[in-house]
Amino acid sequence: MSAPATRIRRLTGAAWFPFALMVVFAGVAAVLPLLAIDIPGVLPGPSYLPGTLQLLALCLVFSALALSYHLLFGTAGMLSFGHALYFAVGAYGVGILLQRTELPLAAAIATTVALATVVALALGAVSLRVAGISFAMVTLAFAQAGSVLVRRNAWITGGEEGLRLDTDNVPDFLVGVLNTRNVYWLALAVLVLVFLVVIWFERSRAGHVAVATRENETRVRVLGIRPFTIKLMTFVIASALAALSGTIYFVLQSGTTPRATSADLTLSLLVIVVLGGVGARWGAIVGAFAYTLLDQRLTALASSDAVAALPDVLRIPLSEPLFLLGTLFILVVLFLPGGIAGTVRRAATGRRTSRDARERLEEAER
Repeated sequence: MSAPATRIRRLTGAAWFPFALMVVFAGVAAVLPLLAIDIPGVLPGPSYLPGTLQLLALCLVFSALALSYHLLFGTAGMLSFGHALYFAVGAYGVGILLQRTELPLAAAIATTVALATVVALALGAVSLRVAGISFAMVTLAFAQAGSVLVRRNAWITGGEEGLRLDTDNVPDFLVGVLNTRNVYWLALAVLVLVFLVVIWFERSRAGHVAVATRENETRVRVLGIRPFTIKLMTFVIASALAALSGTIYFVLQSGTTPRATSADLTLSLLVIVVLGGVGARWGAIVGAFAYTLLDQRLTALASSDAVAALPDVLRIPLSEPLFLLGTLFILVVLFLPGGIAGTVRRAATGRRTSRDARERLEEAER
């Protein structure tokens, strides 16, 4: 096959490849609860156990949340320090509705996402009046205000103790440890939905304008396009997806705490996106899995007898999971500047370049 034909084949295949990859991923993930896969040091037990499914479902939820942040930061280039606010709106919103109303779970989730959309529209319209670091600071201020509201209004949010799940209007197949498998499948379905929405937006005209605005906003203005409208649309969609992730998180964890409103969660999302690869959809998913699993396993390592037996000069830093995660993040930035996805992409590009050169050489010889 000639080189031009090969390039045409790759261009046509690129359109459906992300969907095919997601189908494979979703298929493998869907059957995990039915298998007995055990990865010592990574998973707490076989894949069918509730504890393992709880951890994997948490990975799926944070993957969906990371994809929403990828849309905001990786696609549109908007660095937000307050994205956790909309995750918290989802978690606390669905919890309050289930506790204070007679709405069933599906209606409570839909209402919460609609509410988060309205909040994002209002706050985004204010935040996007500035750009760059100023935008990041404004979003951080809104997130801090949300955190204060959650902590000071214990009569409705539970305050420092958090909000517990009221199961009266939750389907029985989602309640209880024995039904963790069903919650896992629900988290997987939400991740697939978020992935499809992100692809749809990125391939739409608005998505192309968002990328162009990220690269050169002045040029977009010269073309007669209003970047503010597109940026606001991106902000609202990303916030709504974050709120949807928050609702599933609330069901999975049977509640939530004020940590869901903290800036630490947004910083964790930034670490996840950088770890996986900025600008890569699958990078956000891989980064979320890697970060969540490392967070859980490093916590176990930090409290292990092996670390406790070390001299103080080693024991003190190694007993802090955040120190270990921070060190890992620094190593990734130094040695894998494109993140996990960027490293894989460079390796694949190198092989493809070699293959193209070989094909051109064979074509010339013929």
